[in-house]
Amino acid sequence: MHKNDKNKINTKKGTIIGTFLTIAGGILWGISGVCGQFLFQNKDVTASWLVPLRLVTAGFLLLCYYLIRDKRKVFDIWKTKRNRIDIIIYGLAGMMLCQYSYFQTIEWSNAGTATVIQYLGPALIVVWVCLQTRRLPEKKEVLGVILAVTGIFLIATHGNPTTLALSQKALIMGLISAVSVVIYTVKPARMQAEFDTPLILAWGMLIGGTALTIAFRPWNNKVIFDGETFTALTFIILFGTMAGFSMYMTGVKMIGSVKASLYSCVEPVASMVLTAVWMKVSFTTPDLIGTVFVIATIIILALPTPLKKGSDSACMKLCKNQEEV
Repeated sequence: MHKNDKNKINTKKGTIIGTFLTIAGGILWGISGVCGQFLFQNKDVTASWLVPLRLVTAGFLLLCYYLIRDKRKVFDIWKTKRNRIDIIIYGLAGMMLCQYSYFQTIEWSNAGTATVIQYLGPALIVVWVCLQTRRLPEKKEVLGVILAVTGIFLIATHGNPTTLALSQKALIMGLISAVSVVIYTVKPARMQAEFDTPLILAWGMLIGGTALTIAFRPWNNKVIFDGETFTALTFIILFGTMAGFSMYMTGVKMIGSVKASLYSCVEPVASMVLTAVWMKVSFTTPDLIGTVFVIATIIILALPTPLKKGSDSACMKLCKNQEEV
């Protein structure tokens, strides 16, 4: 077989695997969020108890895996000042902020709504890239941002700007989670070129989880810990955290952030469906229209467009930046 043919097969295989990992990670995230809502509503669990436990446990287990596989690589990320700064920023501003704000939004609203609001992130990435590259956004990027903002407006107000359909604190925390998605997506790009994605995740989770543990002291919280709590918590840690994050970030590395963000649209869909079926939450027509708008934003931003020589769309620029570092 010709060398070019082999490269094409390997590329196609990598794309298929990367696509599968991204979609699977998104579904696991969606289910994990609903499991969190179940714990909040039925087991006296709070985000300040769940998230520290989730991050510390998952991070510790991932590091144990690396210590068994190759303990020499576990601490390599701490050898240079730049890597030390990057992993701390990622652990606190990326992993910790992203996870805490997301689950706190679930606690104050529901998993479906929290997930959709968090998906304002890609639109914010467009804004960030345009500011970074000092250029005006393209037409499709403007359309994407408008759709995203309109979608969040419909979910938050149901079309009436004088009232909020969810609490103010839930909306603010949801918007914080969307901002943290930008940091979570962009910050580890350079480190991913040097270290395994699960190892970066492990340190990020342990750093973020430790900080939250010190801040909230979850051992003081009294929860209803029974078989259902154990099952939901185990799924959140093993599948929604360790497997979900590893799959998604590996998928991003294999197919790029643009395609990954497109395929990850399965997360809000899975979350809303499961929230409605399992948690019996009713979504209104404005909720559903807003969700469609937010998902449409991701699709529009990920679609390829003919580019002028020397120009790139914001999302394509972000993808290239990640692949170059």
